[in-house]
Amino acid sequence: MTQDTVVTFIETQSDWPTHHQEKDGQTITQDHFIQRDGIEYAGTHLILDLWGASNLDNLTLMEDAMKAAVAAADATLLHIHLHHFTPNYGISGVAVLAESHISVHTWPERSFAAFDIFMCGAAKPEKTIPVLKEAFKPTQLNVNEMLRGINTTNNT
Repeated sequence: MTQDTVVTFIETQSDWPTHHQEKDGQTITQDHFIQRDGIEYAGTHLILDLWGASNLDNLTLMEDAMKAAVAAADATLLHIHLHHFTPNYGISGVAVLAESHISVHTWPERSFAAFDIFMCGAAKPEKTIPVLKEAFKPTQLNVNEMLRGINTTNNT
């Protein structure tokens, strides 16, 4: 790799948005790992399957529901991107958070939505569930939880 290539990469990279973490004028450098029940891990990953759900083709409702879910979880929204598919009008999208993300894929023709919610730090991903239930009114909700980043060797 030539030096010009490295310089070009660095210049291109500067166009990406950043989120500078500060509190009271001091830069925060902590890694936001979580301690719960004697376990240290990176974050909680919730997998939600909504069956019998409605309004899964409504972009405005999806954006509003994702924003409300972020707020309920006490997370920090950086960006939302949603894509509408045709002809079935399903939605795929992501809310990028300082704490990680909420992603969604919908199949309106099957009344099914798959949400992926991953958050670290003090955010409370479980608080997104009632918000999404209220917005899309599923007749069945399946939730799986995974703790990400557990170090089983205890080598930090």
